[in-house]
Amino acid sequence: MSDPMRPPVSHHPRTTSLRSDASRPRASLRTAVVWEVLKDALDRRVKATGREVLDVLDTGGGSGKFAVPVARLGHRVTVVDPSPNALFALERRAAEAGVADRVLGVQGDAHGLFDVVERGGYDVVLCHGVLEYVDDPAEGVRNVVAALRPDGVLSLLAAGLGGAVLARALAGHFTEAKQALEDPDGRWGEGDPVPHRFTAEQLTALVEDAGLRVGAVHGVRVFADLVPGVLVDTEPGALDALLKLEAAAAEAPAFHSVATQLHVLGETQGAAGA
Repeated sequence: MSDPMRPPVSHHPRTTSLRSDASRPRASLRTAVVWEVLKDALDRRVKATGREVLDVLDTGGGSGKFAVPVARLGHRVTVVDPSPNALFALERRAAEAGVADRVLGVQGDAHGLFDVVERGGYDVVLCHGVLEYVDDPAEGVRNVVAALRPDGVLSLLAAGLGGAVLARALAGHFTEAKQALEDPDGRWGEGDPVPHRFTAEQLTALVEDAGLRVGAVHGVRVFADLVPGVLVDTEPGALDALLKLEAAAAEAPAFHSVATQLHVLGETQGAAGA
């Protein structure tokens, strides 16, 4: 794939916050943990490679919830998404943030990824909210890993099984909770909009089977989806306190089993040894 697939280099201050990018308080609860892990991984890649500007691929990146903040750090980001509407929103969001020159939207999906992007051409690949919807999750992980350079990092975010079971049970849908717990794909019934859910062990196995070393595992939205919105939005200090609680629980393996989402950071052998 030729260089025109990537936005030109431009240097900007390397500071940003995903919380400032989110217009609603509860949005930060859904992204803060992942963002902190991702930003740290990007910073470590910059130090290891000696390059201030990294090439980042965001598969299924939609309207740029992560792509735009990554671009604001000074990196080049290619977003692949099947939705023209999402890509239009991405273009608008990037322009409003002043990073249109570093964000490129391309229509496509994980299955035909290398029809639109370069194989082995990226320092960091984001695969957030994609694995749940591919027919073969193992193939999906292998595909995005193939987009990494020899010293690359994968950020994988997918739906957690335990969080769905807990949510159905707390809503009084006990039969559906049991169905999700026992179903091989973690689905609670025919009306379930999510084709696949995962345990932390399943996700780490997929990453390792694709040839990566697991650098970190975090539970995401452990409490956020269970706390009444009115409490977070109106109680003084509740949002910051809940954010701190989410951050503390994210690294504890005991809470991975009840998280709504699971985040796995995978590293190639080159990156792991850097």
